[in-house]
Amino acid sequence: MDKTIDPALKSWIEVEKDDDFPIQNLPFGICKRPGESPYAATRIGNTVINLYALAKHSYIQETCIDADLFNRPVLNDFITLGKASSRRLRECLSDLFYEGNPLLRDHLQARKEILSPVKEVEMMMPVRVGDYTDFFSSEQHATNLGTIFRDAAHALNPNWKHIPVAYHGRASSIVISGTPIHRPKGQTDPNAASIPEFGPVKQLDFELEVAFITGKSTLLGDSISTKDAEDSIFGLVLFNDLSARDIQKWEYTPLGPFLGKNFGSVISPWIITLDALEPFRTSGPEQNPPVLPYLSFEGNHHFDINLEVFLKLPGEREVIISKTNYNNIYWNIVQQLAHQTVNGCNINIGDIYSSGTISGRDPSSFGSMIELTWGGTKPIKFPGGSERRFIEDLDTVILRGYAEKNGLRIGFGEASVKILPAN
Repeated sequence: MDKTIDPALKSWIEVEKDDDFPIQNLPFGICKRPGESPYAATRIGNTVINLYALAKHSYIQETCIDADLFNRPVLNDFITLGKASSRRLRECLSDLFYEGNPLLRDHLQARKEILSPVKEVEMMMPVRVGDYTDFFSSEQHATNLGTIFRDAAHALNPNWKHIPVAYHGRASSIVISGTPIHRPKGQTDPNAASIPEFGPVKQLDFELEVAFITGKSTLLGDSISTKDAEDSIFGLVLFNDLSARDIQKWEYTPLGPFLGKNFGSVISPWIITLDALEPFRTSGPEQNPPVLPYLSFEGNHHFDINLEVFLKLPGEREVIISKTNYNNIYWNIVQQLAHQTVNGCNINIGDIYSSGTISGRDPSSFGSMIELTWGGTKPIKFPGGSERRFIEDLDTVILRGYAEKNGLRIGFGEASVKILPAN
């Protein structure tokens, strides 16, 4: 077993019970302190660790990583070094912050430069995103939307169980957790009228997703097999693909999503490595009919990750409205990347590939408002007496996720967004 994920490990940095970031997690992100430049960081408990400062003080010199790579506004150049380097760094960090190691623990002056409370730093976009693909990988979600938009008899299109359906989204509008998003405007056809309406959308929705970030680049014409795909995946983040359902319904035939999807998507700031998630691998749903050979795979490439959605109404406490699991996807990450590249499409470091909305079979596990309220016909009622069919102005949507097994919990933090009125 990789010693960095030993459940018995404890750090000299305080970690509260059920914290998302024990010493076994060691995620990667970009942050900044007031008046300073952004830097690469990791996190244990509620403490952010400055990797650039660590390198300058020679605490991680055995990794042979140039300190300057941690003094950049995104992680792309560090990720370019490959998984061997990131694994060496994780091992070095695990040793350095182990409770029995006094090297930095007892060096109080260095700790002042290296360690910061999480509340004193601003989290930034961890990578420069060149391209973004949104998959449609949850069978239950695809069935639910097909039933709402079409009918139960034609819920799944004939191709759905043969290919990981996806579309190319808008990379420029992916933002970090905590960034507010204005309600979009656009054309809708609410009454199947001959002339559509224009204005702020009425059916604003969230989508509960998990995304992977690629850690390798390929040449145009190359493809990646399911066997090699994980070597090209740096890690996972939570992903909220905000959606304007009334725009989407009017525009999606014949070419699919456009303005209903490209106005804002939100990611959690810490990239959780596949190494940290190794203990939580699991088998996925049986795929029937059998997939074509290029989509076949060996081993477990699904992950048992609990996912939750909270909605906070203005002046009220957040309320949980959905609980599901990342394992509720039909197409796994290696199949997604293999399909993305099978035609020779080149990929780049920092590209984002989201799962699509993740929904379970139980109505309480649906991953979007349109499913939870069944197209707005069954409003969600809140303790203060309010109800919601879709997201309203000044509502805040919060996604959280964590994996837990044998006393070890690895979490993602949160992806939060507040909806502002339309400009």
